[in-house]
Amino acid sequence: MSGFWESCLLSFEQDLPIQQFNTWIRPLRLEGEAHPDEGLRLIAPNGFILKWVKDRYLSRIEDYAEAFFGGPVSISLALGEKKTVAAPSAPAAAAAAPAAAPAPASRPEPARPAQTQSVRGTAYDKTRLQYDLTFDNLVVGKANDLARAAAQQVAQNPGGAYNPLFIYGGAGLGKTHLIHAIGNHVARQNPEKVVRYVHAEDYYSDVVKAYQQKSFDTFKRYYRSLDVLLLDDVQFFNGKNRTQEEFFYAFNALIEAKKQIIITCDTYPKDVNGLDDRLVTRFDWGLTVQIEPPETEMRVAILKKKAEAEGLDLNDEVAFFIAKHLRSNVRELEGALKKVLAYSTFRGLDVTLELAKDALKDIIGSVRNVSIDGIQKTVADYYKIKVADLFSKKRTRAIARPRQVAMWLCKEVTQFSYPMIGDAFGGRDHTTVIHAVKTIEGLKAKDNELNHDLHVLVQVLKG
Repeated sequence: MSGFWESCLLSFEQDLPIQQFNTWIRPLRLEGEAHPDEGLRLIAPNGFILKWVKDRYLSRIEDYAEAFFGGPVSISLALGEKKTVAAPSAPAAAAAAPAAAPAPASRPEPARPAQTQSVRGTAYDKTRLQYDLTFDNLVVGKANDLARAAAQQVAQNPGGAYNPLFIYGGAGLGKTHLIHAIGNHVARQNPEKVVRYVHAEDYYSDVVKAYQQKSFDTFKRYYRSLDVLLLDDVQFFNGKNRTQEEFFYAFNALIEAKKQIIITCDTYPKDVNGLDDRLVTRFDWGLTVQIEPPETEMRVAILKKKAEAEGLDLNDEVAFFIAKHLRSNVRELEGALKKVLAYSTFRGLDVTLELAKDALKDIIGSVRNVSIDGIQKTVADYYKIKVADLFSKKRTRAIARPRQVAMWLCKEVTQFSYPMIGDAFGGRDHTTVIHAVKTIEGLKAKDNELNHDLHVLVQVLKG
């Protein structure tokens, strides 16, 4: 029986993208050794995978089984039961320890490993790093290219590049992803180094526990023993004077020892209220870089990459619709995509533009009043040109065609007159607008690519 499932896995691995295979097929297991005449049973680890496999892959598995056994085979899907496992040995227990380790005040000073160990070994698990946040799965664009480049320099040469590296930007823009990527790179390339990720609030908790337990010596030894300290959301030090004092001394000790410090914040360091001036001054010793809100094409790329990780080939129409309406941060995009995927799974429907609109109607709502400015911005984003190009006198095809499309859209989805539309495009005559509308009407019937563009743009504008 195992021969069938091994053959099935091999076929899927060859047919599917690796992300889809690892997400949906690899977690399945074949239960028992029953004769195929009695049917086969596949166990899924959770209901989400079970439903996804049932809707999209079960018929293919049945085809594999029929080919393997020479006749139809009944295959059922079931949820796996939680199993009680024996207590692991000491090393295994340490490796499986949860990320939230006890505060330094209640644990001994960590010893450095005597030799190189596996990436997921005990020392690596003490880092509190999220292992899936790496440079490889970080989507790069104008919004974060400088921060990413600086982060990679630091990761390749900790303590010798920019120290400290201070990364700031609004919530949900990828600061945490970036510092975890640094930590993961250092921990994998230099397993002898002691790396630690800590949120500012956890550092504050460590200070409080050390104060309560009168164990500041242990606390200080621990933090000063680190080779790389990743401190997230330093703005939470606001008003916490004792915490800032302890971090000031730890900061000085680490910098003097040429140990690397990476700090994130939601704003420029000098703009953080309640932060000690001497800390702000020290933050300026290294390099300060900003992550900005992602531009449209970066938002689309993020959505498609996140969807790919979930085993879905997200089409441009849906990706552009979500990216157009959710502009503020990456976290918001991820939340919207998860909602669309869940909506698709639980309803057993493919991810289409109509499904995305339905799934996100409470977040996005419908666009009731479409402005000419909105149309111009949407068209410029879609064709990756500047809005100013639509007003210019440029007549190159790369500019002229989007300009005509924008004029056609103004007539299609608004009530503005030809003269009003012409005025909004750099004071052009109404006859220019009429010509643009007629040109697009004539082309869309025979130009499939243009027709697709118009369909996408109309749907985005109408919401």
